[in-house]
Amino acid sequence: MTSVFFLYRDSPERRRALAAAPGSPERYTLAGLDELRARGVDASHNLERARPPAWARVVGGILKWVLERAGGYGGDFATVLASLGRANGADVVFSTVDTVGIPALLLRRAGRLRPPLVYVAIGLPERLERLRSERMRRVYASALARCEAVIAYSEHEAQVLREWVAQHGARARVDFVPFGVDTEIFQPAAEEPRDDVVSIGADPHRDFALLVRAARRMPETSFRIVTTPEHARELPPLPANVAIETDLRFEEMRSRLAAARIVALPVRENSYSGATTVLLQALAMAKPVVVTRTQAIASGYGLVDGENCRLVAPGDGDAFGRALVDLLDDDERARSLGAAARATVERELSRERWLDRIEALLLAAAAARAGGRSPHG
Repeated sequence: MTSVFFLYRDSPERRRALAAAPGSPERYTLAGLDELRARGVDASHNLERARPPAWARVVGGILKWVLERAGGYGGDFATVLASLGRANGADVVFSTVDTVGIPALLLRRAGRLRPPLVYVAIGLPERLERLRSERMRRVYASALARCEAVIAYSEHEAQVLREWVAQHGARARVDFVPFGVDTEIFQPAAEEPRDDVVSIGADPHRDFALLVRAARRMPETSFRIVTTPEHARELPPLPANVAIETDLRFEEMRSRLAAARIVALPVRENSYSGATTVLLQALAMAKPVVVTRTQAIASGYGLVDGENCRLVAPGDGDAFGRALVDLLDDDERARSLGAAARATVERELSRERWLDRIEALLLAAAAARAGGRSPHG
């Protein structure tokens, strides 16, 4: 049986999901932990203890400080150091996010993390831009080259990473893997909509200010924004037709999607975020979606403007507002768009297809170690 050690970002949301009973909706956020176990993988993770021990916090803090003083970009070294012994006992390590992935790839480069590393990059190009010396850029490029595979959920991000690593004297395997959605957990809802427009998201590239400007021009339309307290504090004063909620649990978030006539996902241009997770969830629920056409979703996800969603250029508030009005004024067109969205997800973007690709990469990494092969042959 292949053993996989998951590295998660330490957050209250992730710990709540891990504490939930198997089969609970919250566990959907665990990057396939339960599903891979059901497929016969021996999966464990780094958040089994309440917090890293004192020594790991001290050493991790020192490493992060030294790295950043030298022009690098840090991360949660303490969490990774605390679980290094268990990670080294696995056949392969699966880093699900850059916060723990960056420490893991640097520790692997230093010879402290021994198993093959499969690294999910989520916004890594933006982090690499913050490196302040060519020496440090070469360090990170060589560390990425030591990964058995780097996974990007954006075709554009995958290409940017390949080119960046090559530019700095190394070669890395970077695979584009389209994200997927569970079509059982997220399916068309029978309940009547309670909100005209719903927008959900936590990542730093969400353009909620654009949505608020659109709402001011549509005073008879009800808007609901579900986000983090940090995003909420940054918003301008809200008009009376905009409600805001923060820190909802998974089931509550799904309920807000189910209660929407239209799902609106405005995003600022970036390499990795097209609001992909919520986008796929809304499409699976057969919701008409208006989303920004960032480079992250412009290709690789089968999205076609006017066929299975509405795609709008980044920062174009007028076009975004017009797309919302068009769908709100034409129920038949909205239903048709939603039905095509659901069909696209079932055909191309299911969680099963995503898991098949993730499992194949993890098993290939473990097999490479067993065969004594180094990354990239």
